[in-house]
Amino acid sequence: MTYRTRLPHRTRGPGALVTGGSRGLGLFMARQLAERGCVVTIAARDAGELERAAARLREETGATVHTAVCDVRDRAAVGALVREVHERDGLDLVIANAGVIQVAPVDAVDAAEFADAMDTMFFGALHTSLEALPYLKRTRGRLGLIGSVGGLLGVPHLLPYSCAKAAVGALAEGLHAEAAASGVSVTAVHPGLMRTGSHRQAEFGGDVDAEFGWFSTAAGAPLLSMDAERAARRIVDAVIQRRARLVLTAPAKAAQLVHGVAPGLTTRLSGVAARLLPAAPGRGPLRQGAEAGEPRNPVARLVRSWGSARNDRVVDRANQHEPGPRTSS
Repeated sequence: MTYRTRLPHRTRGPGALVTGGSRGLGLFMARQLAERGCVVTIAARDAGELERAAARLREETGATVHTAVCDVRDRAAVGALVREVHERDGLDLVIANAGVIQVAPVDAVDAAEFADAMDTMFFGALHTSLEALPYLKRTRGRLGLIGSVGGLLGVPHLLPYSCAKAAVGALAEGLHAEAAASGVSVTAVHPGLMRTGSHRQAEFGGDVDAEFGWFSTAAGAPLLSMDAERAARRIVDAVIQRRARLVLTAPAKAAQLVHGVAPGLTTRLSGVAARLLPAAPGRGPLRQGAEAGEPRNPVARLVRSWGSARNDRVVDRANQHEPGPRTSS
């Protein structure tokens, strides 16, 4: 049996909260926490999706799992949620994971897409952090903020996502420094590509079919992406062990290193990569990946089928079946 780091037992709990916990990486992290004896609350915006996720977690782990419909963009709603979890279970660990993914060239998006990404990912993490910290100080608890390798360097065709995740990373590092004296640990998590089935929920603009093709291929390719359940285990271990920072996947670590040593070169190489990505035929509403068609080029169709096969297989276990409100990474 794989050794799993566990939280100290408390009379009530230990209590854990995962935002964006109804599907994808959030659901896998919630499963890890439930398997380690936590009383887990998963929060998202879709009540039906939450109940399906909770029923599966209860069946698989035997743990107590609560659900909460909550929009992390609304600080008052987040405050009410955190207070409820604290009063019911005690609050020992919080993971701010809610997110959106928008894949499009900058010519196909507007300021609204950047605002949407910032509201959900940065302000969602900020609201969760500010509301949770007073309670976590009482338990000397743990806070994990899910950033991304996309926040460590600007990724072409993912600029709204990269900007929001960069802000999450800065928030995590600053909170780690300021909260340490109170006994609260804050872990900045920067995953690379993971096989979470999120390519169905991500939003695409420009040449939607082509954008979906390259993204779903990269997100499922064995050498570029990581098994999401293994990633969830490592993330939960890092948060429980009070690590300051975790970067996941070899390509993400390599990108971080090269960008740190030679940022100018990295930016120029990103420019070369951007020229290989689909051009925008015009600006229009973004569409979810589940609505995208196959690439028109037969070779591209074959490559997408090969690359995304592993990601497609995780859709059921990650509760990614039906497109809905965007709450999970």
